[in-house]
Amino acid sequence: MRVVIQRVSEASVSIEGRVAGKIGHGFLILLGIVPEDSQTDIDWLVGKITKMRIFPDDEGKMNRCLTDVDGELLVVSQFTLHAGTKKGNRPSFIKAARPEVAIPLYEQFLATAEKELGKACARGEFGADMQVSLVNDGPVTITMDSHARE
Repeated sequence: MRVVIQRVSEASVSIEGRVAGKIGHGFLILLGIVPEDSQTDIDWLVGKITKMRIFPDDEGKMNRCLTDVDGELLVVSQFTLHAGTKKGNRPSFIKAARPEVAIPLYEQFLATAEKELGKACARGEFGADMQVSLVNDGPVTITMDSHARE
């Protein structure tokens, strides 16, 4: 699994003009899934994401995590995070998991995050044409890959 984590002051995802998910202060998570992903990848990523200390403390240092600031999560599936760009100018998406594999993993990711945070996560709609809006706070943007563990 690959994620792009953006610390936001607000974010939303719309589908056909309707807001499907919206948050205030927290993280917008773009989530890319490959067929090899499992609950182990989910557990590692959710643990890192919820405990990542990238919110400022009283002195302005990045010392607080999502739970410390009662932050929210908006999770949007994004197969393009696994785009292959080595050959030619048209990206290949063959590494991304097919919907029959990716949808259950996306739902498991959300369920695990909700359990860890103790509250619901906002979400997009898997496979939909979505418009994502955000105000990146900082800006702070971090990428992670559960297979590289970095």
